[in-house]
Amino acid sequence: MPPAALQPTHLISELLTGMRLHGVQYRRIQTGPRFGLGFPPKPGHAYFHYLAVGTAILRGADGSQHRLSAGDVVLLPRGDEHALLSGEDHPVQCLDTIDAAPLGDAVSGIDTCPSTHAVPSAVLFHGCMVFDLGGMQGLSKAMPAVMLADGNATQFPGLLPMVDAMKREVCSGRIGYAGILARLADAVAAMIVRDWVERGCDGASGLVMALRDPRLSVSLLALHKDPGRDWTVDALAAESNISRSVFADRFQTVIGTAPLRYVTELRMQLASQWLTHQRLPIEVVAERLGYASQAAFSRAYKRVMGHSPGATRRGRALASP
Repeated sequence: MPPAALQPTHLISELLTGMRLHGVQYRRIQTGPRFGLGFPPKPGHAYFHYLAVGTAILRGADGSQHRLSAGDVVLLPRGDEHALLSGEDHPVQCLDTIDAAPLGDAVSGIDTCPSTHAVPSAVLFHGCMVFDLGGMQGLSKAMPAVMLADGNATQFPGLLPMVDAMKREVCSGRIGYAGILARLADAVAAMIVRDWVERGCDGASGLVMALRDPRLSVSLLALHKDPGRDWTVDALAAESNISRSVFADRFQTVIGTAPLRYVTELRMQLASQWLTHQRLPIEVVAERLGYASQAAFSRAYKRVMGHSPGATRRGRALASP
């Protein structure tokens, strides 16, 4: 099927094939009847919560509240500060200050349930992940601060079997359950993002609006499929079959940046992903993205990202706020 014939949501879905959720840390948490768990802001990350048992209130930094019940799944794609509480007035303790016992690779357990309680009042599985959309990183800004899938998965029907599997693993304590939970969390988070895209991204503007534009979407798809091509404004306009001036004006108006600036930023976002997670050599990344030399690529990368490709390779970019 030629690109012009694709539906807008299919275009977005195709461009989202570069999405990666890299697990950083996961925790299985059980509490008593009163609790307050604080989660600090984590730019470039996503928070994931699955409430297996009990109820909780998710409170955002802006004071907004979401009441959660058993089976609910929550994704915070921008890593915003928030808290999970048993009641509105309960004091909050930062999760990072609570002792955790290792349960497996990158998974630990926290138990704040008083010894006088035979059964915990709430059991949840929490994850903090690097949220990498590759060349579609700008899409994360259009996502809701909180993406909630209810326990019955009425809004996200494809999640129900995954959520059921998570509950079995959280509550069973079988051998290897922590690692299985981590993999399920990655998959559930990805499905939430995909379903949001399929529902039209809630009418989000900017890049999503451009992908819904019958002319701009064609050139954007060509660019994302071949970012290393020697792109010019004329070449991009030719993909959309409109004049250079009309294309440049429409691109600037809809996306909010000049076409060639977008090309450079896209390349650097992809470069960051390839350097950090695929661990590709800098010279290979430079060649893939169409740069004549490693030096030219490094200059462009530092200008856009604020640090050198070598710093990204050493993990500094992910550690920065």
